Amino acid sequence: MSGSPSSARAAPATAAFLSLAAFLWLGAVPATADTFSFSGDTTTMNLAEGSQRALLTGHGRVESQDLRITADSIELFGKDFTYAQAKGNVHVVDAHRGLDLTSQELFYDREHKIARIRGNAALADLKNEMVVKGGFIEDRDKEQIDIIQIGVRIFHKDIVCRAEFARYQRDKKILELSGMPWVSKGDDVYQAARITVNLDTEDISLEGSVQGTLQDKGTTSGPGETAGSAGAGSQPATAPQKTPDVPPGAPPLSGPPSQSLSPPSGSSPSPPAPSSPPPPTSPPPGPSQETSSGS
Repeated sequence: MSGSPSSARAAPATAAFLSLAAFLWLGAVPATADTFSFSGDTTTMNLAEGSQRALLTGHGRVESQDLRITADSIELFGKDFTYAQAKGNVHVVDAHRGLDLTSQELFYDREHKIARIRGNAALADLKNEMVVKGGFIEDRDKEQIDIIQIGVRIFHKDIVCRAEFARYQRDKKILELSGMPWVSKGDDVYQAARITVNLDTEDISLEGSVQGTLQDKGTTSGPGETAGSAGAGSQPATAPQKTPDVPPGAPPLSGPPSQSLSPPSGSSPSPPAPSSPPPPTSPPPGPSQETSSGS
């Protein structure tokens, strides 16, 4: 019977402690705003000065207005609960930054705003339409830098990146890849010792041992192109001209050299025009006059 009053008195104290821990850890909302909550199947606490500790095991959950963390276990520790450690089926939703994260382990330093994610980490940046996957992800919020290592996979619109190491500058939207980097954009594929991608302009820079495969998109014939270079179904640039009929003996017509008046091969040539008129012919002889017989 003595345990029941003790448990009854401990419940309000536990709730107050968790509310204070939530405020100290997240530290972004005035104390009058009651927007944070902790929960877990089992809660273990240490109130020693300078080494406060709270352990939530079994469906651990930390939630604020913009942030929600769930995991098999969540531990808050350090002075003023500076650090958080989540393990097992970690899921983080940051509505303010538009991030959705899943992993097996998460460490967060509230003072320096550094997060380290391990174990099949997958980060979806909904605002920038990007998905990042890797064995390890470090998010340095103050520096606006993300470090991704081990089996890196990054997807952004029609750009796909693979590497063993990646460094992403969030403020400049510059992605640097090394460790056998491979990038595809549409049907084009790029490989080099180091690849830099501007995710804003989608420009790709290659350094050292460059290889690439570019898909020929095909071209349409333009002005001045011949029928042989034009695309399928296109019309030739210049239509053939018909050779006019020329009567035999007529002088040649002036025109461009391409307009040939030569008769087709195999036909007899036209007779040349006479150089001078023919001489007049003698009139035919008239009727013969008979002479009278002897006088």
